[in-house]
Amino acid sequence: MKNNISSVRVCGIEKLEKGKYRIGFDTGIRCLVYGYEIRGMKLEEDTYISTELYQHILKEIVGKRAKKRALHLLERMDRTEQQLREKLISSEYPDECIDDAIAYVKSFHYLDDSRYAENYIRYSKEKLSKQQIKQKLTIKGVSRELIQDALDSEYDADETVHIRKLLEKKHYDSSNCDEGEFRRIYQYILRRGFRSNDILKEMKSFQEPL
Repeated sequence: MKNNISSVRVCGIEKLEKGKYRIGFDTGIRCLVYGYEIRGMKLEEDTYISTELYQHILKEIVGKRAKKRALHLLERMDRTEQQLREKLISSEYPDECIDDAIAYVKSFHYLDDSRYAENYIRYSKEKLSKQQIKQKLTIKGVSRELIQDALDSEYDADETVHIRKLLEKKHYDSSNCDEGEFRRIYQYILRRGFRSNDILKEMKSFQEPL
């Protein structure tokens, strides 16, 4: 078939494991399909298919599979949008299918970074400093604005309690600690995101419980 504006070239068909094949198109899109689907659509390498068939593959076959995969991933555990996107990318879904899948699960409120941040803070606020929570949520892809809103709403922990717990864990005693040990423990707590003034205040008076 000769190429024209209403056709797309199948650039390559690569056989993988478990009956899967990787198909590449001259649009730059690559996606995974099964052998029975290739046979059913009579796809062959270095031939052209109609744009209607091409869209059918992306929307009705691979796209629907991406939506089901997104739902399955969210059923197993709550995720941020970035985490879900990374999972779908690792499964080789095209960007177009990933965008549609994310929009689909968002429409049912299965994916909500604001809710994720609030739940994460409720679970973590008794163990982590505010700064640690910010860092971890940032790594998970939550925006700075949503993190701050969630902290304002949910973070009500007393960080001095966290500091005292860490001092107790390190068997720190202000009346029996040399300068080297003091610096080591101070740095240990500082790296966990607590404020310097709060750490020093607690370290000056803390004595390990008997």
